[in-house]
Amino acid sequence: MNTMSQATGVISRTFSRREFVAAAGAAGLAAAARPALGQASAGPKVKVGVVGCGGRGKFIADLLQKHGGYEIVAAADYFRERVDAFGERFGVPEGRRFTGLGGYKRVLEAKPQALMIMTPPYFHPEEAAAAVEAGVHVYVAKPVAVDVPGTRSIEASGRKATEKGLCFLVDFQTRVQPFYQEALRLVHGGAIGEFVFGEASYHCGRLNIQPPPEGAEGRLRNWVFDKALSGDIITEQNIHALDVMNWVYGRPPLTAFGTGARKVRVDVGDNFDTFSLIYRYPGDVAMNFSSRQFDGHGTAPDGILCRVFGTKGVLETAYGGNVMIRGENFYRGGATKQIYVEGAANNIAAFHAAVVKGECAEVNATVAPSVQSNLITIMGRKAAYTGKLVTWEETAQDTERLDGRLDGLKS
Repeated sequence: MNTMSQATGVISRTFSRREFVAAAGAAGLAAAARPALGQASAGPKVKVGVVGCGGRGKFIADLLQKHGGYEIVAAADYFRERVDAFGERFGVPEGRRFTGLGGYKRVLEAKPQALMIMTPPYFHPEEAAAAVEAGVHVYVAKPVAVDVPGTRSIEASGRKATEKGLCFLVDFQTRVQPFYQEALRLVHGGAIGEFVFGEASYHCGRLNIQPPPEGAEGRLRNWVFDKALSGDIITEQNIHALDVMNWVYGRPPLTAFGTGARKVRVDVGDNFDTFSLIYRYPGDVAMNFSSRQFDGHGTAPDGILCRVFGTKGVLETAYGGNVMIRGENFYRGGATKQIYVEGAANNIAAFHAAVVKGECAEVNATVAPSVQSNLITIMGRKAAYTGKLVTWEETAQDTERLDGRLDGLKS
């Protein structure tokens, strides 16, 4: 873990055993998975259930088929047309296509070996806990939850999975990307010197509305615009940038302060469309964060970016763009154009290997940093919502639960 000298205010980079295992686990995932990319698995089939048959669910299912080591035995989505279209595409029998909020329970009754959780983040903690209780391995999309109690539930499920010898993987793509891994290894070894300040951002255009947007089912169709179901854009999307920030510093920030607004995209949901925050770390080190989710009218750069300035150089990362270190210890790095697909494919291959071999330590090491990144997004969200300075201690002890307002939805 990074520690701060009281005399100098300098952050030194020493890692706890837990953090080292987490970092090594991420590196191991990529190393183990790379040979499997573009190849069909010759090993045994892992029987999986998929909950959430929208865009992300179909994307993951397509990668499962391309890997070749999986068989989708059951699927669930709240909406009948989605699970039927999914079932037809991926060969799921009609009798194992389930609907309603409790569809995941029926999927677990079908006795899969693993559950792929691709539902809105609000539902992740409940579904993951049920899977672990049933003795089923878990592969879950980010973010892991929308509030602190939900995040702690995922943390507990990950811990329980490890105790039961089950695999539990959180699907972040950056942490298994080789250029990111090498750049972060160098930074943690002192390549950019002492941290001075940094900036992270997630700027993109607006997302499409799924008709109809009104009513309880309309909220569910458009969950990406809903605070409770998505955690707002800072948790649901911006977490990619803030996770890299968390990876760089290796510890949570001391405080967060800033603002956010809902000014441009006001025709659907209740999410903010912009956040502007300052995260403060020990030694008077600040990270400026900004996001928008509306038309930038050609401004550049867009995307998921993180830059950290040090006394010897600068780390620059761009999701889908270049990763490099400038300065005294130059690292060329390279482009990450296929990170979205390759990262998920690497995770799917690593998950398969872990389940088949019964060696879950490396994939389970994805839980701790994902939990911390999730809490950092919630910390910033609360600062923006309240206009107050929010501390890490307050965030860690927060018991507020977001109300999903599920009345009117079928169970």
